[in-house]
Amino acid sequence: MPKALVMENEFQHSVSLRASRRTDRSYHHQVPKALCNRESKVFGILSTMGLVRPAHRKNTIVSLVSFPYLHRAMVSLFAYSHLQSGCPIPLAADPDRVIIPKTRSPDKVVQSLSYITEDNLVTNGSQLPPLFGGHQSWLQREESFKPKRTMKVHCGFIRNGGAEMAVKDMKYVRKCRFVVASGIFDGYDTPHQPSNISPRSRKLFCFLMVVDEVSLEFIGKNVTVREDSDGGQWVGLWRLVLLKHPPYDEPRRNGKVPKILTHRLFPQAQYSIWVDGKMELIVDPLLMLERYLWRDKHTFAIAQHKHHLSIYEEADSNKRRKRYARPLIDLHMKIYRYEGMEPWSPKKNTVSDVPEGAVIIREHTAINDLFSCLWFNEVNLFTPRDQLSFGYVVYRLKGLFKFFMFPNCEYNSLFILHPHTREHSSKVEWVKSLNEFKGNNSGLKESRGGLGLWTPYPGDLDSVVLPPVSRTSKAG
Repeated sequence: MPKALVMENEFQHSVSLRASRRTDRSYHHQVPKALCNRESKVFGILSTMGLVRPAHRKNTIVSLVSFPYLHRAMVSLFAYSHLQSGCPIPLAADPDRVIIPKTRSPDKVVQSLSYITEDNLVTNGSQLPPLFGGHQSWLQREESFKPKRTMKVHCGFIRNGGAEMAVKDMKYVRKCRFVVASGIFDGYDTPHQPSNISPRSRKLFCFLMVVDEVSLEFIGKNVTVREDSDGGQWVGLWRLVLLKHPPYDEPRRNGKVPKILTHRLFPQAQYSIWVDGKMELIVDPLLMLERYLWRDKHTFAIAQHKHHLSIYEEADSNKRRKRYARPLIDLHMKIYRYEGMEPWSPKKNTVSDVPEGAVIIREHTAINDLFSCLWFNEVNLFTPRDQLSFGYVVYRLKGLFKFFMFPNCEYNSLFILHPHTREHSSKVEWVKSLNEFKGNNSGLKESRGGLGLWTPYPGDLDSVVLPPVSRTSKAG
């Protein structure tokens, strides 16, 4: 099929999907900017469709040209434009001819990994309530960064700390050795069906969509949910897995549980592919495992960030885009700087310190599971921005954790990106000073996450000066 026809079909498919699925209008504010920029890809596509016309003067005037669903089509055009920033992925030709390794990769560094599941912390004679991430001390955190043959670490799922799975779902996931996992929390998305999935992968993989109760209700009102004979709930290929009692106040932090702790939710999984809930996977997962893991004997793969190499650049971007309280991001970075985390440079043995965390491809070896635990512990203790913690944990493991950071353009060819059903908004994101957390505003503090930001740190952070950053793009 000619490339132009393929692109047209993809666009029409995307438009029809969005027109049928979306009812939200929160993305209208994005339309004028794209339409008024004559250099944008969106404008170019609309022009070829006859939906815009040039003005008599320098400015450009938008013509809706009897296109009643233009506002919906624009959402799809953003996804379509996103596809154009990708590049070809050197995939194998046929999923049916992919050879699956018969044995696991050997565990050379950590051979036995277990998890702390009870917190017996007593303060002033009273037992503290259980927290999902536990009451990890600074000493326990420091010891966890020293890999040994046998280790026991915090890794979420403290008893009675929340994120409880129903018995029917636990029974179902026990059979899952190959997993494609995703998650939706607080009703920010509806499931997007994977496409280009081979019959072999449909039989081999469990497609598991982790949701909270708010999202399960939202999904049930907006898409068709079918129930099987065992009570399992499905949306197309996705088996919905309900986590009752979200462990955190902040939905973004709740979303890190299935994303980072996939091995804890699905302990029988030997391989997993994580994709964020706003994404529509368009590449066969078996081909992804072959390309990113098996071909060159990797066990963990993640994409390079489009703009940033240093966590300090990423932190600056997070502050500018109000992704979390600015003074708490600064405090997070001061702790890392105090503990020796240098800005990225070509002298480091990594492609970058900052990943695109929306797609993670893993074999669940002991060292990879340890890395995931430590990465999650940082997200639990500090800010929920996991891209700030990834490179730090790599640094603390001193080269023992090996991973493949693949090109960002390949990452953009793995999926179609859909906007959330609504914008995420949290009062803490607007905080500019620590003084704003005092007095009547003490409720801005999260009660069950980020507690390391409020626990006295065993070091002089006042003397820490954060490295200067260069802003590499308007997008941040």
